[in-house]
Amino acid sequence: MNDTDLLARRFEEHRGHLRAVAYRMLGSTAEAEDAVQEAWLKLSRSDADDIDNLGGWLTTVVGRVCLDMLRSRTRRHEEPLDDTYVPDPVIRPLSTIDPEQEVLQADSVGLALLVVLETLDPAERIAFVLHDMFAVPFDDIAPIVERTSAATRQLASRARRRVKGATPSTEPDLGRQRQVLDAFMAASRAGDFEALLAVLDPDVVLRADSGPLVRGVAASKVVRGAKSVAEQALLFRQFAQHTQLALVLVNGMLGVLNAPEGKPQSVMGVTIADGRITEMYILADPERLGRLDLTGLED
Repeated sequence: MNDTDLLARRFEEHRGHLRAVAYRMLGSTAEAEDAVQEAWLKLSRSDADDIDNLGGWLTTVVGRVCLDMLRSRTRRHEEPLDDTYVPDPVIRPLSTIDPEQEVLQADSVGLALLVVLETLDPAERIAFVLHDMFAVPFDDIAPIVERTSAATRQLASRARRRVKGATPSTEPDLGRQRQVLDAFMAASRAGDFEALLAVLDPDVVLRADSGPLVRGVAASKVVRGAKSVAEQALLFRQFAQHTQLALVLVNGMLGVLNAPEGKPQSVMGVTIADGRITEMYILADPERLGRLDLTGLED
């Protein structure tokens, strides 16, 4: 095994961690993979013998790459385009659940949190993700965001307040989540408007992201309030009756995947609290759906 192979093996030991860091920073699985690949390219062009802490070095590199990508989005006035934006979901089969262990820790950041992270300034997001989610010291984050350690601490603190104030509470028990989601699906199929109202929070928000090219009834939209969301769900009735929908884990919580013949047409994640659905996130953008990792969902 030559030096390049040894370096590649060492890098692979950190790939999962780096992907998790980049995903939280970017909310995009494709861009996260690009950021990780860029980190590998930078490593392969560096003198690895001079790197004392490879994991820390790679995390810093990924942080810088992600910051550049977030700033580039801002300059181009790109995503999030508006309130309809839904981050790329991480989908896993229910069979991966192990009651003896914490479920899918690497993927457990919820869509609701990712939506809030999209509202942060790029430097705030980097500081918050690296410090609060991955315990990177402020002294190590400061050079990435080009601030002093004290200023970096303030960035993270400001982001923390915004996240705490905007992120909805969630029901952690998957069994209770399933009861609520099953009730929603049953009411939708039956066209039972009152049953839908009973399972939806009065202030529920539905975000449907169909991408920039879809128009008409299926276009991206934000719907607020139980009555309006229930009316939208009734449109779901015919669709649900003639489609094989699968319950899956979406970012560590229960959701619904529509993927006939293995080709995803939509994925829905939900936030549930106090026995009701408070947030609904539907990704139906054909281009982004085509890039989703459906590993383990073939059966």
